Amino acid sequence: MAKAPSSTRPNKVSVADAGPSRKKLSIEIPAETVSEKIQGSVDLLINQAALPGFRRGKAPRWLIEKQFGPSVRKEAKSELVSAAVSKAVEDLNLQVLGSYPTDSLNEVEPVLGQSLSFDVEVEVLPEFTLPELTGIAIKKPQVPITDEMVADEVNKLCVNEGTLESCEKAAPGDYCTGHAVMTGKDGAEFYNLKGAVIQVPPADKGGKGMILGIMVDDFAKQVGSPKPGDSVTVKAKGPDNHEVEGIRNNDLTVTFKVDRIDRIIAATGAQLAASMGFEDENALKAMVRERMNQRVAIQQQTAMHQQAAKHLLDNTKMELPERITSQQADRTLQRRRLELMYRGVDAARIEEHMAELRRSSKDAAARELKLFFILHKASQALNVSISEQEINFRIAQIAQQRGVRPDRLRAELIQNNQINGIYTQLGEHKTLDAIVAKASVTEMSAEEFEKLMKEEAGKA
Repeated sequence: MAKAPSSTRPNKVSVADAGPSRKKLSIEIPAETVSEKIQGSVDLLINQAALPGFRRGKAPRWLIEKQFGPSVRKEAKSELVSAAVSKAVEDLNLQVLGSYPTDSLNEVEPVLGQSLSFDVEVEVLPEFTLPELTGIAIKKPQVPITDEMVADEVNKLCVNEGTLESCEKAAPGDYCTGHAVMTGKDGAEFYNLKGAVIQVPPADKGGKGMILGIMVDDFAKQVGSPKPGDSVTVKAKGPDNHEVEGIRNNDLTVTFKVDRIDRIIAATGAQLAASMGFEDENALKAMVRERMNQRVAIQQQTAMHQQAAKHLLDNTKMELPERITSQQADRTLQRRRLELMYRGVDAARIEEHMAELRRSSKDAAARELKLFFILHKASQALNVSISEQEINFRIAQIAQQRGVRPDRLRAELIQNNQINGIYTQLGEHKTLDAIVAKASVTEMSAEEFEKLMKEEAGKA
């Protein structure tokens, strides 16, 4: 555990603007603090280390330092830097968002008897004034669930739960599994993935398709109708807002060697009902209708949230970074992914949304980042808090939409480092709920609502 700097020998700290929503901290840790940390770590090792030829705690200091010196200094640097940055952030009362990059610290090395100086840049909440949060005019669409809508949803489930049939040649809609490698124009390799899956675009996709998270407009033309054993080459432009900075605006080449081709044979309604434990198709449809009603409630909430968000965006002046960082881009993508999971969008459609978001305009990415900053500040103004019980309930909601067990989804979220995203999503939703609760809400039909939204979009 890193100790905070002593009050008798405080760190030297200066702060400077590093651009909108970023601060540069220049920190110097006194030589006495550095030496104390390194010597303390070595003393701890002397008492614990068991080296060949010596009893535990009896190895000479010089041998311990020779054997473990690099690892001791590495750990000492990590703890010294972490404690110094935390203390500087606290003393300067900075509202830091996320972690700070450590690339600039690679050359920093703590040395006995010498002070440790380094610079870090931290992302902070920009300074801005929140707009009025009370009395916003919001429309609530009413969406009745029809028999046709239920039948269409059952058909989708039949496709999702269908069987795979091996094929000798890919046709539109078929899935190809194989080995995909993505490189840039200079030959740098970004992805090398065995077991990658692509879909030959069906007719309703207009030739667009996705490979390794990149949306390609003429994908159908480039992929063609391959057979197992064939290799295809796909050329694409790296999207502006990809979370991997090296991919952005790069001339990408993806080679894909086809190992297997599968075609989905949709299950019948009766087969689906039996496999899911229902007495008949009517019982299955009743379950689907109930799930769709729950989804409509989420869609209504989403529609009202979007209107509240638009009010916040349109009425907030804020200076944003000129360039969206990889950390900010990744955060935006994770926020959108979890939002789509919450709305009940199926996994394949979510990945398509992600690919489209990666290549969205700079302005769209900036609006996403601006909204994140606004909601963060609004949550503080509205005293929004999140409990562990609420996080568990949200995971259960998403699990129900996806048809998986909550414990399985929680494990998946932990594995993909998305649990913090659930916390952020809940906070944003509760903040927007609080704003909607103070709004002037008018109910209208889905048709009227859609027409109104189109008219407003046209004016914009």
